[in-house]
Amino acid sequence: MLSPLLAAILLVPALLGADAARAPAGGVATAVDPVTWRIDASHSELSFRIRHYVSRVRGTFGKWSGTVVADPSNLAAGSVEVTIDASTIDTNHEKRDSDLRSENFFDVAAHPTITFTSTKVDVKGTELTVHGELTLRGITKPVVLTGTFIGVSREGSRERIGFEARTTINRVDYGVTWNRALEGGGVMLGDEVEIEMVIGAVRQ
Repeated sequence: MLSPLLAAILLVPALLGADAARAPAGGVATAVDPVTWRIDASHSELSFRIRHYVSRVRGTFGKWSGTVVADPSNLAAGSVEVTIDASTIDTNHEKRDSDLRSENFFDVAAHPTITFTSTKVDVKGTELTVHGELTLRGITKPVVLTGTFIGVSREGSRERIGFEARTTINRVDYGVTWNRALEGGGVMLGDEVEIEMVIGAVRQ
């Protein structure tokens, strides 16, 4: 049923932040090395939605991690990687979650993780388009996330960066094909899965 994501995919993801380019005594700006930011899952959320009968079911993943590598003066050169523990899926219904872990859906025994790796980032102001590859059930497909840079904040010696991102995938593309016909016509589950991410990452 519900695909990652994930993303999950979802998230993506993305690629901002770090030290701004600094100007030396001569007044000419110099580039700085990209900075690594580690996603803080306790201040982030990865969720998905899929049609179930005539409503929508929302789910999250309890355990996931990732890193963003980026220089804010050149966000287009940034990158992001996310790994999700598929067994930690949570739709607030244990029987359904157990079914989602089975071979009918995520098949977590054979494919314990869902991953996303960016391949390209386009930047327009604070808006981002993140191209990447999502791997689910051992199948890798290209996905595109659209996102927004939220900003950078400092808490004592700790610096954080934040963004939001979203995408829609088709679960059938990843081999998640199970469905059930309904008596009145139609099927129980939709094929499209909406993935949303709200990311807070800490500078390393």
